Amino acid sequence: MSEYINLPLSGLEGPLSEMEETVQDTAHRFARDVLRPAGETIDALSADEALAPESPLWKVLEQAGELGLTVSAMAEMSPSEGARLMLIATEELAWGDAGLAGMMLVSQMPAVFSVVAGRLDLIEYCESKIGCWGITEPDHGSDMLDHDGSMQAGNGQYGRPNCVARIDGDKVIINGQKSAWVSGAMTANLCALYCHIEQDGDIKPGITVLVPLDLPGVSRGKPLDKIGFRALNQGELYFDNVEVPINLMLAGPDKYAHQVYHTLAEANVHVGNIAVGIARAAYEHALAYAHERKAGGQTIILHQNVHYRLFHMFRKIEAARALVRRAAEYNATAPSAALQGSIAAKVTATQAAFEVASDAMQIFGGNGVSKEYPMEKLLRDARAGLIADGCNEVLAMKGGSLLINPELL
Repeated sequence: MSEYINLPLSGLEGPLSEMEETVQDTAHRFARDVLRPAGETIDALSADEALAPESPLWKVLEQAGELGLTVSAMAEMSPSEGARLMLIATEELAWGDAGLAGMMLVSQMPAVFSVVAGRLDLIEYCESKIGCWGITEPDHGSDMLDHDGSMQAGNGQYGRPNCVARIDGDKVIINGQKSAWVSGAMTANLCALYCHIEQDGDIKPGITVLVPLDLPGVSRGKPLDKIGFRALNQGELYFDNVEVPINLMLAGPDKYAHQVYHTLAEANVHVGNIAVGIARAAYEHALAYAHERKAGGQTIILHQNVHYRLFHMFRKIEAARALVRRAAEYNATAPSAALQGSIAAKVTATQAAFEVASDAMQIFGGNGVSKEYPMEKLLRDARAGLIADGCNEVLAMKGGSLLINPELL
């Protein structure tokens, strides 16, 4: 039999620094001992029960703060070091539970987007709160990611937005609602809000503003009951003449296009990274099961079709991780981030995760569809990733529009 090589957690990734190894090991233990059991418990709860005081979610959020994976900590490193360290840690967290990893990530989004906007003075303010990110709307889902209308059909119009702000002196006044897909909306006390703005009678993109969710006029809908990422609560936010101090504005109309572009460049990579964690968990479960399960008179790992399938799962994970980290490093060090690279990473990794989870379920056979085994949950989480942070079809169209060189037309 051929020699077996026991690869490290990051697979074929090059050697990690001492700090990276320490962070990876810490995140892996936290994912194994805390996130995985808590995620399984929350997954079986209703959307309301998942937010109840006795839900393990609150303990996870409390313990997550002890990991030290904060935006301010990353800001003390070089851009490439900080980006790489966050990816290494978050892959482990997503390996434990994608929904809780997403919850930990989205809670930091106001601080992340403050950095994108160059408002480093707001990082400490954001990190003292649990955050969420509000961009999509009931009538404008992934359309809201297309701030310049480059994906709009030739004879189409996006129509009136559902959430509009206006600037009145030293205040930003917000009216309308964000869709049920605001990640972390039920637990957050600070929202990084992206919406249209009314100026001189015209409504146009847009404005980014930090909105404390305890302000008068803010209300929330019911938590969304969904197929995957069930530990990551999502729900609607409503704004009725909500007045926000203008010093919490991250980007006005003159900088909004830049803010949305770089927000997506940042967020898409992280969603792709979470997908790598899901895929790795599914693959590892399937690999272990294939060494235990016997059928056809022998352990199924010895069946050619099974180790053939496992090999393709392995290569997809390695390819997805490589692209995610390559895109993140490029965007952290290049003069300008390449959104098409972030989109490619997100689409590639989420598609790989879905395919890997589906193949892993097939290896489990009938046991795979049973809730007594982890595969059906992982498949649900992987499927949700194809839509999270912009559905892959819309993102691909957006990424394709960024390949058009006007000088060659």
